[in-house]
Amino acid sequence: MKRVIVIFGLTLFILTSCNKNKTDTKTMTTTTTNKVTFDSGYSEVNGLKMYYEIYGQGKPLVLIHGGGSTIQSNFEKIIPLFAKNRKVIAVELQAHGRTSDRNADLTFEQDADDIATLLKNLNMDKADFFGFSNGGTTTLQIAIRHPEIVDKLVLGSALAKRKGIPEWFWDFMKQAKLENMPEQLKTAYKQVAPDTSGLQIMHDRDAKRMVNFKDIPDEQIKSIKAPTLIIIGDKDVITPEHAIELHRQIANAELAIIPGGHGEYIGEMTTLRPDTKESEFVVPLIEKFLNKQKE
Repeated sequence: MKRVIVIFGLTLFILTSCNKNKTDTKTMTTTTTNKVTFDSGYSEVNGLKMYYEIYGQGKPLVLIHGGGSTIQSNFEKIIPLFAKNRKVIAVELQAHGRTSDRNADLTFEQDADDIATLLKNLNMDKADFFGFSNGGTTTLQIAIRHPEIVDKLVLGSALAKRKGIPEWFWDFMKQAKLENMPEQLKTAYKQVAPDTSGLQIMHDRDAKRMVNFKDIPDEQIKSIKAPTLIIIGDKDVITPEHAIELHRQIANAELAIIPGGHGEYIGEMTTLRPDTKESEFVVPLIEKFLNKQKE
C-alpha cells in the first residue's frame, strides 16, 4: 500500500504572449529514437517557454501528462502505437520536464488555457485529447473552458471531486516531500530538464495544487458535450464510484475499468514490470472509441 501511495501521490499532482511570438520554429528539431521520428520545439505560451513533440500524421491527438511527470515517463510506451495512425502532440506543462516555470502556482484552469494557446500557435483548430491523472483533470478543464477546440476526450484516471480518492491520500499530500518521490520520476525529470534544480519547484507546485484541490462543480461537468471515454484501473486510487459518477454526469460518455493500477494500462513508468507486454495497453480500446462515428 505504501508504494501505491507514493506513486499516486507524485503522479497525480498531477502573461499573454506577444502576437509576434508564435511557435519558435528556430528551435524545432527532428529526432529519431527507438525507430520513431518526431519533431520537437518550444512555443511562447502565456509567459512560458512550452515544450512539445509531434509524431506521425493524421487527425491530431493531444497527450497531457500527470503531475511530477514528463512526456516520456507517462507516454513513452504508447506514443509509437498511436503515431501509426495519428498526429500525436505531446506537451510538457508548466515547470514539468523541459517547459519553463512562471512565478505562479499551478492550476488546472491555467494548464488548460496554456494548451489551448499552444494549439493556436501550432495552427490546430481542433483535436482529440487524452489526459492521464492530473492531465485528465486538465483535459476536463479544456472541455469546460475551450469546448470549441475539442472533438473527443479520453480521461485516464482523472479526478474531478475530492471524494474521488480515499481520505488517506489527502493526509499523505499534506506531508509530501521530494525524497518520497519515486526515483523513476526524478530520473526522468533530470534526463530532460535544462536546469535540474527545478525538480524541487515542480514537486512543491504539484503538491500545493493537490493540497488545495477544489471540486469541479457539477454544472460544469454536465456542460461537457464532447464524446468522452473514462478509463481507470480496477486497482486505481481513483475509486470506481467516482468514475461512474463522471460517466453519469457527462451525457455522451463511455466507461472502461481495466485490470491493473494507476497508469498501468498505458505503461506509465513506475508501473512497468520486466514482463509488461504491449498487448496489455489500452491503445486499441482508445482508438476504437476515437474512430467511432459520432451519433
